[in-house]
Amino acid sequence: MAYLISIVLLVMSLSVATAQAASSFTPFHLDRQKLPYGCGSCHVGFEFRSGGGQEGCLSCHGNPAKRKTGLIRSTADLVDFEKELKKTYHHPILESKNLHSNKEILPEIDHKAPRHSDCVDCHSPHLVSSSNKFAGIKGKKNGNILTDVTTEYQLCYLCHSDSANLPGRFVNKRIEFAVSNPSFHPIEGEGKNLAVVSLIRPYKEKKTTANDVSVLKCGDCHGSDDANSPAGPHSSIYQYILRENYSARDNETESIFAYSLCYKCHNRNSILADESFKFHSMHIKGKKSSMPGNGGTSCHTCHTSHGSTENRYLIRFNTDIVSASSSGMLKFKEKGAGTFRGECFLTCHGVDHNPKSY
Repeated sequence: MAYLISIVLLVMSLSVATAQAASSFTPFHLDRQKLPYGCGSCHVGFEFRSGGGQEGCLSCHGNPAKRKTGLIRSTADLVDFEKELKKTYHHPILESKNLHSNKEILPEIDHKAPRHSDCVDCHSPHLVSSSNKFAGIKGKKNGNILTDVTTEYQLCYLCHSDSANLPGRFVNKRIEFAVSNPSFHPIEGEGKNLAVVSLIRPYKEKKTTANDVSVLKCGDCHGSDDANSPAGPHSSIYQYILRENYSARDNETESIFAYSLCYKCHNRNSILADESFKFHSMHIKGKKSSMPGNGGTSCHTCHTSHGSTENRYLIRFNTDIVSASSSGMLKFKEKGAGTFRGECFLTCHGVDHNPKSY
C-alpha cells in the first residue's frame, strides 16, 4: 500500500511540474518549492467529497506540532490558524464541521441551510495565489451568470448580503453599502459627503492625488487585532472581528481606546472640538461625565458603521438607546447641505428633542 501511494505521489508531482513549466501563474498549492508532493499533499489521506473541510487545511495551516512531516518544505512560511480561530470573536470555522457542501450556492438560496463558515468559502485551494487571492471564488452576479469575485467586498457579500438564511438580526450589507444611499462608508465607490472635516490623511473624500485614499476595504475595519497575525477577517479579541476596539455601549467614558477604530481615520481632536457638529463632544463625553449614569454615548448611538438608507452623515439612530420624541417622531432633518446645521426629533437619556436644533 505504501508503495502504491508513493507511485501516486510521484505521478502527481510530475504532472504538477509540467503544469508549472507551462505557466508563469503559480497557485500557492501547486508551488513545489513549498509542497514537494503537489496535489498529493492534500488529496492523499483526506476526505474531500463535501468540497471542503477544515481538517485538511489545518493539517498544514494549524498547530505546528500536528503538521505532517515531509508534506511541507521547511522554508514554507506558515502560521497557526487554529490558534487564531480560538480567539473570542472569529469566523466559525472550527464550529462548522461537516456543514459545507460542494453543491451549495453563495449567496445561499436555501433559507433552511445552516449558517457556517469553511475555508473554501473564501479561498479556492487550487487557484489562490499571491497575485490573485480571490481566484476561483464565484458568486458575483452578472445578469443571471455567476462570475468570479474580484474585490474583497464581493467576497464578503457571499455570506453577508443576499443569503436566504441571513439571520433576522443581521442587515444586508449590499443594501447598506449601496452608492445610491444618502451616505455610506466608501466600500463600493467614493462617498457623497465632500466635507468630512475630521478625516486624517491620506484619507480624503475624493481622490485627487496618487497617495489619496477615498475608497476603503472591509478589511480596513475587520481583521485581526494583531499585526503579526494572518491578513484577513479571521478572528480578533474585539467584537465584530474588528482590528481595533469600538465600544457601542451607552454611558461610555470617552477615550482613545473606546473608539480607537473610529480614530484611525477620524481625528479625535477635530471630533471633540466640535468642528463638524457643535455638540459632538457633549454627546460623546457626556454633559457631566464624572457623574455615574450620565456619561457619554457611543458613536453607534447616532451613526451606523456601514451605510444609512435614511440620512446623510451615516445617521441612523440606535433604537436600543434612542426613542421617539414627545410628538412621536424619530428623525434627523438637515437644514442646508454642507452647513453643519440640522434638527433632531428623538428622546435620549430622558431628554426630549422635539426638536433640538444646531
